Amino acid sequence: MTWEFGYRLRHTARTSLVLWAVLALALALVCAPAVRWLDAETDWSVFRYTPDGARAVLGSFVSSTLTFIVFVLSATLIVVQLASGQLTPRIIALVLTTPGVKVALSALTFTYAYTLAALGRVEDRVPHLHVSIAVFLNLVCIIVFFRFVQQLSNGLRPASVLQLVADRTERVIEQVYPVRYDPGQPEVPPNEVLPSSAQVVEFSGRAGVLVAFGAASLLRLAREADATIELIPQVGDSVARGDPLFRISGAARAIPYAALRGCVAVGTERTLDQDPRFGFRILVDIGNKALSPAINDPTTAVLVLDQLDNLLLHLGQHRLDEGQVRDRDGKLRVVYGTPDWPDFVALAVTEIRHYGEGSLQVTRRLRAMLEHLIAALPEDRRSPLRAELALLGNAVGRSFQDEEDRKRAAVADYQGIGGSDS
Repeated sequence: MTWEFGYRLRHTARTSLVLWAVLALALALVCAPAVRWLDAETDWSVFRYTPDGARAVLGSFVSSTLTFIVFVLSATLIVVQLASGQLTPRIIALVLTTPGVKVALSALTFTYAYTLAALGRVEDRVPHLHVSIAVFLNLVCIIVFFRFVQQLSNGLRPASVLQLVADRTERVIEQVYPVRYDPGQPEVPPNEVLPSSAQVVEFSGRAGVLVAFGAASLLRLAREADATIELIPQVGDSVARGDPLFRISGAARAIPYAALRGCVAVGTERTLDQDPRFGFRILVDIGNKALSPAINDPTTAVLVLDQLDNLLLHLGQHRLDEGQVRDRDGKLRVVYGTPDWPDFVALAVTEIRHYGEGSLQVTRRLRAMLEHLIAALPEDRRSPLRAELALLGNAVGRSFQDEEDRKRAAVADYQGIGGSDS
């Protein structure tokens, strides 16, 4: 099994609604015969239903549970449509993979199949234990359904969606950059470049986006061939047929294309799996859309800056990846491109500063964010932040003609407008 195949299996397990529903259905088909056997052996009971009463109760529960399943799926699709239209279409995958949707759908599917199995076994004799468990399961599903509706209503708020994106991005930062930043050991950009005579391997699959790669698998291939392998596109880059995918130098033996291709995953859209920049991209897109003339919602942009402030602070406290993997002997084996600190700062600040140039709320909150990060992060992190702060000052000078407005726009305010000007 290649690394790519394993990655896609894990990704499907995390994101697929169908998989969890099928597993719940299969579990119900396994549990129903086991409970029937236990019922026949013990004759336990909680509710002493008559055959007609058991059929009536279970029939009602079957109908209501099926209705709940339809509602959960319909409501999820509606939320996806609303969120993509009002915020950004790039959060569709995040909404569909939230645990609440999968738990509700799995519980309802399990209960529906189990109740059907119990209903089919009610004849002249009532399997009391079987029926009682079905009743309890349906009562629990009513609570699950109410909980789902509550989560759904809360999830429609922009603040909830932004928090969801920020939480996922923070977890990815912890995974991709696990080492804390030490000012005594500054980050050094890689200075080893493969020779121009290195073999170039072109991509020959379906065009898409590089969503992830297996560094350990590439290291194994490079060590076995005594070579150095460079992954040319970065995670999140678009790749098309014929584009350079790998550069190989010093190989003692040929590395099959299939083995190399099995170390990277190419999909139709970016994911957060190994791409913390994508989390920043989603938040910035939401902020840009809120600042568009058609929507004109600077308060949502301020909420975006709240999350970007927290994420940049968290990211700045971690040592960023230098894009090099060495074997146990210290020999360079794998090279890949990675974003640096100025890249993240530019991504988080530049577009929102541009689109929010004439908004007092945005300029004040953006200034508060930059000043906070300059004060909180080590000196090595401050240069791009100071540059963005200077650009913000220039933007304020261009956008506000009145002197009093320029003074107000030059004040840092965590609320945008409404905080203290002192």
